[in-house]
Amino acid sequence: MACTEADFAYLRSVVYEQSANKLDASRDYLFESRLQRLLRTTGLRTLDGLVAALRRQPDAAIKRSIAEAMTINETSFFRDHAPFEMMRLELIPELIRRRESCRRLRFWSAACSTGQEGYSLAMILCEHFPQLRDWRVEIIGTDISKEVIARAQAGRYQRLEVNRGLPARLLVKYMHRVEEEWEVVPELKRKCRFHQRNLCSGPMLLEKYDGILLRNVMLYFSSETRQRLLRNLHRVLAPDGFLILGSSEQPELPGHFQAVVQHNGCYYKPLPQRFDMDSAAGPGC
Repeated sequence: MACTEADFAYLRSVVYEQSANKLDASRDYLFESRLQRLLRTTGLRTLDGLVAALRRQPDAAIKRSIAEAMTINETSFFRDHAPFEMMRLELIPELIRRRESCRRLRFWSAACSTGQEGYSLAMILCEHFPQLRDWRVEIIGTDISKEVIARAQAGRYQRLEVNRGLPARLLVKYMHRVEEEWEVVPELKRKCRFHQRNLCSGPMLLEKYDGILLRNVMLYFSSETRQRLLRNLHRVLAPDGFLILGSSEQPELPGHFQAVVQHNGCYYKPLPQRFDMDSAAGPGC
């Protein structure tokens, strides 16, 4: 028996409930291919059978697996290029000047997928800022998908993945060949930590971050979810830190962030909030 419109609506509601990802009905066809592994794991044969089983007995773990399977994990090394040039030429040098007393930097790659964004940032820090060798530098990557976080932690990529955006000289310097794959060198791995985490639910991260990258993620969220997420990001972003979004995204909280346009890109700086004591606490040291 094939899935009905009601079955697909139920699956979309599960994805939204678990991840705040608002899927359009035009993408229903993706459930068939992306949930095949889950069907095999659960011993069910069809999508309508999966829906019927969940209606009879809701299973939180299976619902999370559905949301993870439907998450878009498009990424690459130095994706879009311009944000990385902006960090290299302007944002990171300014942060280094301001953090000279505490000698510490912390960055967050939100919705990091398989980790290329975090490792790309680590390459920039190692390649262009040797003065950071004796600083405490942390790059935290988070994603809702347990599977992609495991790949990010392993730091292993196929030839097709390293050929997308990674210059040859950085490939041979910061990765080594392991059979048919390429693995990130220990120096970069030490700077990056990856954790499974849902951006839109669960406890908010407590640490302050000097820079947050949240690119091409909010496109799939409702306006209400975007605003709630941006408020949370504002709380954990250092008052002199930066937020980088996707090129087609803008923060919907003009009172919280101000756009700063550079010749090679745009970033957002947090604006002080009258009743937000965290935002008035000074730099992120």
